[in-house]
Amino acid sequence: MTTTRRTQQQRRDQAEAALLGAAAELVVEQGVRSLTLARVGERAGYSRGLVTHHFGSKQVLLERLARATQTGFVPGLGGLSPGLDRLLRLIDGYVGALGGVGVLNRAFLLLWAEAATASELAPIFRERDEAFRADLREDVAAGIDDGTIRPDVEPGEVAIAVVGQLRGIGLQRLLDSKAVDTERLRRSVTEYWHRTLSRSHA
Repeated sequence: MTTTRRTQQQRRDQAEAALLGAAAELVVEQGVRSLTLARVGERAGYSRGLVTHHFGSKQVLLERLARATQTGFVPGLGGLSPGLDRLLRLIDGYVGALGGVGVLNRAFLLLWAEAATASELAPIFRERDEAFRADLREDVAAGIDDGTIRPDVEPGEVAIAVVGQLRGIGLQRLLDSKAVDTERLRRSVTEYWHRTLSRSHA
């Protein structure tokens, strides 16, 4: 019985991953306005009924796509305590990951940019950005507490600036990949934030 349930869950997870992948491909190729549950099902090789069963609506599909594309973008941070080291590793890892960004992450950046003018996307990406900023604020606050970050730094302002910089680099990479050398840039951007925040550089 347990084995059957696990197999059913595995099938469900596989189908959902395929549907999210298909949705991301359609967003990258044709934009969010062309996205429908029927087209996602057709691209993934499933019926529209299965897509509806998994997501229920286009809005829920977009929410799941936004969450899925952020999960695990910078691996190896889970075991680190909040603070300056985790913040700098996130920045370095994020810029480095943009060098090999896949279709899911390209879709996320395109949807994020489009959220400024698309009412169906705005609430999703406000929530995603706030979750990102909350993690960054936690790192800065922890760094202030442990003395590695200058006490005059404002965590909320740093969070806004870091999110803007990282997402902006990502969009530039999408527009002109040859102009954005992520391997060189990751070092300079990480060092900039280290100099800016570190108490030892004050």
